[in-house]
Amino acid sequence: MSAFAVNWQAILALVLAAASLAALPYAGGIGAAGSAGIAALLGAGALLSMLRAARRAEALVLALASFGAAALLIGGIGTTAGSATAGFYLALAAAWLLGWRLVTVLSGDGSRFAKVSRPVAILIPAIFGLWILILWEAVVRGAGIPFVLLPPPSAIGLKIATALPILGADFYQTVIKAVLTGFAMGSLAGFAVAILADRYRFFANGLLPIGNMVSALPMIGIAPIMVIWFGFDWQSKAAVVVVMTFFPMLVNTLAGLSSAGHMERDLMRTYGAGYWQTLAKLRLPAAMPFIFNALKINSTLAMIGAIVAEFFGTPVVGMGFRISTEVGRMNLDMVWAEIALAAIVGSLFYGVLALLERTVTFWHPSYRR
Repeated sequence: MSAFAVNWQAILALVLAAASLAALPYAGGIGAAGSAGIAALLGAGALLSMLRAARRAEALVLALASFGAAALLIGGIGTTAGSATAGFYLALAAAWLLGWRLVTVLSGDGSRFAKVSRPVAILIPAIFGLWILILWEAVVRGAGIPFVLLPPPSAIGLKIATALPILGADFYQTVIKAVLTGFAMGSLAGFAVAILADRYRFFANGLLPIGNMVSALPMIGIAPIMVIWFGFDWQSKAAVVVVMTFFPMLVNTLAGLSSAGHMERDLMRTYGAGYWQTLAKLRLPAAMPFIFNALKINSTLAMIGAIVAEFFGTPVVGMGFRISTEVGRMNLDMVWAEIALAAIVGSLFYGVLALLERTVTFWHPSYRR
C-alpha cells in the first residue's frame, strides 16, 4: 500500500494549504507574505509526512508544522480580531489535520497491537486537548466573537494567573471540604450497605427501591433542603454529595459481589470457607472493577453536586458561589476560570482513581494486550 493511500490527513492538509493561497492575506494582521509563508510551512510538513520516514522523525516534522502554523496564525491576527478571511480557516484546518496525523503517528497508526510507552500515552491526550484550545482561540479571535459570549482561552488563562488566591480559597471550600468529605462518606456508606444487603436479603429487598427513589430526586430540590438542615457552610454541600454518591456505589458493589463464578464459589465451599472468608478472598476481589466504576462515576457526581448546591446558599466563598455571582456581574472570564478549575480538578480526580484501579485490578482482562 502506498504512502498516499495511508496518510490521507497529510494529503488533505496539502490540498487545503494550497487552496488557502487563493485567499491571501489570511487576516488584517497577517500580510500576504506571512500568509504565503504559513501555507508553505503547512505544505512542507504535509509533504515530509508522506515520505514514510521513521516514526519519531515524522512526529517531529508534524509537530513543528502543525503547532508552528497555528502559532503564526493566532499570533499574526493580533489586535485585528474579526478580520480572518477564508484562507485563515483553510490554513487552520490544514494545521489541525497535521495535528490529527501527529496523534495517529504517536498512537501507532491506529493499530490495536501497537505498543505505546507511558509518556507517549500521556502525551497523546495532551496534544488532543491542546488542539481544542488552539481551535477555540483561533476561531474566537478570527471571527471576532464578543467577549461576553465566549472569551478566548488566553483571556481565561490570564484570569487564572491573576486570581490564584480567590481560586485557591474556592477550591479549598468546595473540593477539600465538601467534595472529598461527601465523596468519602457517600461511597463508604454505599459500600457498607451493599455488604449488609448481600449478607441479609431483606436489606436488599427493602433498601434498593428506596435508594432508587432517592437517586431519582432532582438535585435542585435536595440542595435547598440540605441547606435548611445543615446550614449554609460546607456541611450542607457535603450532604448533597452523600445523597448523590450513595446509590451508584450500592448498586455497583452489589453487582460486583454477584460476579464471582459458581465454580469458584463451590471451590471455596469445598475448602470449608464461611461467608466472610469467601467475601474477603473471592467476592470482593472479583467486585473491584465494579467498585472502581462506581468511584469514577461518583468523582464526577461529587463535583457537580457540590458546585450546584452552592447556588442555593453558601458563605462568600466556593466555586458555585463564584460562578453565580460573577455571572450577575458579567465577569465571564472569572466564570470560565472557575469552570476550567472544576474541569481540571475533576479530570485529575478521575485520573487518580483510574490509575489506582489499574494498580489494584491489574489481573483484569481489559488490561491485557
